[in-house]
Amino acid sequence: MVAFLVDENMPRSTTMVLRTAGFDAVDVRDLGLRGHSDDDIFAYAQAHDRVIVTGDLDFANILSLPLGTHAGIVVMRVPNELPSEQVNQVLLQGLGEVPDAELRGLLIIVELGRVRIRRPAIN
Repeated sequence: MVAFLVDENMPRSTTMVLRTAGFDAVDVRDLGLRGHSDDDIFAYAQAHDRVIVTGDLDFANILSLPLGTHAGIVVMRVPNELPSEQVNQVLLQGLGEVPDAELRGLLIIVELGRVRIRRPAIN
């Protein structure tokens, strides 16, 4: 089962929505990581084998976080004024386009009506 770490810039309800959908999900705010650096969030996610769900574009930088070297990252690119319920629905739809087993090492960018999946290069 895929395990998620929900960043503090996501709606508070995202963790519960993921759990209701059958995923293991925890929120950084419940772990005492609110206000911590991206490095701390990333380190926690890797130590606990969790896919990061975030709105922070810094996590989309494949130069500092190379594809294939992490448990997976999902970056939400939706308008800030979008209601939480809709943000969560867009997230679930985006996750539905990627089999759970394939999240490892991927960068998934979820937008309204579109999902971009960046995979590590196959050598």
